[in-house]
Amino acid sequence: MAEAHQAVAFTFTYHQDHTYDISINLDALHLIWLSVVRSWKKRVARFFTHCKNGFFPSSTYFLFAIYAIIVGLRLYYNFDTFGIMQALELYPPIRNYEQPLTRTLLACFVYSIAIWLIKATFMRYYLKFLLMYKGWMYESRSTGGYSLVSKLWLINLKLLYSLSQEPQLYSYQSSLPRLPLPALSDTIERYLRSIKPLCTSDQHYEDVKKKAHEFKNGIGKKLQLYLHLKSWMSTNYVSDWWEEYVYLRARSPLMVNSNYYGIDAILVCPTDRQTSRAANLIYSSIIFRRQIDRQELKPLMIQGIVPLCSAQYERIFNTCRVPGVETDKIVHLNDSSHVAVLHLGRFYKLTFHHKGRLLQPKQIEYLLDKIVNDKDDPMDGEEYIPALTALDRASWAKIRESKLMSDPINKKSLKTIESAAFIVVLEDDDFEFDPNDHTKLDRYGQLLLHGKGHDRWYDKSLNLIVSRTGRCGFNVEHAFADAPVLAHYWECTLGYDYCHLGYDDYGRCTKGPDDFNSIGGVQRLKWRISDELHTNLLDAQKNAVKILSDVDLRLLKHDSYGKGFIKRLKVSPDAYIQMALQLAYYRDVKHLSLTYEASMTRLYREGRTETVRPVTIESADWVYSMSDPSKTVQERLKLLKIACERHTLGIQDAMCGKGVDRHLFCLYIISRYLELENDFLKEVLSEPWKLSTSQTPHNQANILDPKRFPKHISCGGGFGPVADDGYGVSYMIAGEDLLFFHVSSKKSSKETDSSRFANNISDALRDMKLMFEEAQRK
Repeated sequence: MAEAHQAVAFTFTYHQDHTYDISINLDALHLIWLSVVRSWKKRVARFFTHCKNGFFPSSTYFLFAIYAIIVGLRLYYNFDTFGIMQALELYPPIRNYEQPLTRTLLACFVYSIAIWLIKATFMRYYLKFLLMYKGWMYESRSTGGYSLVSKLWLINLKLLYSLSQEPQLYSYQSSLPRLPLPALSDTIERYLRSIKPLCTSDQHYEDVKKKAHEFKNGIGKKLQLYLHLKSWMSTNYVSDWWEEYVYLRARSPLMVNSNYYGIDAILVCPTDRQTSRAANLIYSSIIFRRQIDRQELKPLMIQGIVPLCSAQYERIFNTCRVPGVETDKIVHLNDSSHVAVLHLGRFYKLTFHHKGRLLQPKQIEYLLDKIVNDKDDPMDGEEYIPALTALDRASWAKIRESKLMSDPINKKSLKTIESAAFIVVLEDDDFEFDPNDHTKLDRYGQLLLHGKGHDRWYDKSLNLIVSRTGRCGFNVEHAFADAPVLAHYWECTLGYDYCHLGYDDYGRCTKGPDDFNSIGGVQRLKWRISDELHTNLLDAQKNAVKILSDVDLRLLKHDSYGKGFIKRLKVSPDAYIQMALQLAYYRDVKHLSLTYEASMTRLYREGRTETVRPVTIESADWVYSMSDPSKTVQERLKLLKIACERHTLGIQDAMCGKGVDRHLFCLYIISRYLELENDFLKEVLSEPWKLSTSQTPHNQANILDPKRFPKHISCGGGFGPVADDGYGVSYMIAGEDLLFFHVSSKKSSKETDSSRFANNISDALRDMKLMFEEAQRK
């Protein structure tokens, strides 16, 4: 484009007569200087923030208070502890001062720092000790109140908070406990209990039990010992291996198989102008990134008391997954001052910092309008370049290295994309919602999950996608962070858009100056596409279309009832939904299967997820009772409540580090390192998850309160099916009378049908409500 330019600070020309010319571009030098200043400002701010967090929960105000007390005691009462004050005054750097008062003040200051450091260390470890206690989690819902121990724990915790400074995003990180390693015998017993309702016969269960106990009493002891060593030496004994072996070493395409998506608030759209909505969302996202960098974002707390780990926030922005032949790697930059914009097959570099200042929404909108109005067509094959990221990882790594990184023009454009803060996709399609036509919402989800196969950069941590009519969503690479963290980002971004930025009567941005002449421009990225690369691009697009054509996605909006009714049963809403899914699945395929539910372990440092196994002995009893005519309504309701209680206990155990699957996974990794084969571990790790589920958290930061903003409710997000003949179900408890389900499967499977399963979910929820109402009448 006309405004695109390269900032070159120096030009050096050497002539044949051995003379040379040097020209200096002062504007370019100024831009470089501003970039350096901005970078050092961030480094200095980050240093002081880390220092501040290192002493949390102690406060620097206590240092001054201690200093004032020590000075007063020294001057008026000749205070001295074991002669320490006198020794400090005689210490060479201090005794060189001639004035006695100066020596006294300096000695008091050194003594005060020592006292303050001891106090800060004690408070930090005392907070860590308090956060190790998890008994409160098992009492608050099941017993109707806290025990005496939990009450004393709560009093101590609140007292400690009252003496501390205002927490920042990472303030609690050093105080969070390590993920505990369960006893091997406990994990084996939990596994056997979870697998019993899935065994086809008593003999089948006895065979599994025999293998499990042989493992526990044999090789398992050795593997457990090694895992103990890892748990002592690492911050979290699971997370690094989980990221490497589950995500980075997986060789299948990211599209559908790994990446997940999130959707806009579907009941309201603040503007129908694509570039205006995109500008506000870009600005809101950069503000959120700045809050992370400055740690101004408040850490999430359970019940406002217990902090969650915030480690995953750091890599939301400036992050890219780079493919490798055998394993990928995550590249994270400390800073990035541009986004990569994809529109009609063309990539642009949009710099949102200009002369040391962040561009305002109206200025970003102006630049986006220039991109949309650009009439240049993409060169032959250029629009299919993003389809390379939808290839299997090994193929993409080879093409990236041989065709893109080897060419200076392609390498420069690729590095611009990979180093961007995030990707902005100006979609050439519409995202629609019609309460009377579910196919429009289904297509909305499909476009966000996979698009056309060549209009997302699946390696980037975040693709922000805005349709022609202003509706939006995102597509996220999964390796660096889990859905609750992105749900928090999405809530804050939408909330800032709705509540602080807004639009005028014409749907345009309102924030920012009308000066568009001094904000720089956008740069069109260039590519050199050889015949061989062109063939690779066409093959990549065909492969992407083949994958996305097999996706069967159905979005269900259930507004008959929601959390309000479920509370009347006095059971956990999540447990209730899981029981509905079990009943729906049983009706769908006529049997129960191994089911996965993701639960967080962010009560511990660097915690991510643990698996909850919703199929239990109790849940199976209830599911079978629903088709047993001999069971009364009261008996079925009783079995449902027992099953929900058991499921709630399973979630509590998982959150407290007492799960099954992550422990066995790590034991399996150690066995591979030691080259030790074990049939039990192989069977456990190879069991297919025919039903994979996850709840999307809602209103974590209480920004878009449903009571104040009843229409500003996102319907959550979803992911592709985990098993070829299974379902992937993401759900969100959106309000008192609203539930959302995202059901995915593969069209090629004869056993699954997403629409059929969504109908079974609706029927299951209806029957569960009728069961409760009938029991109430009797």
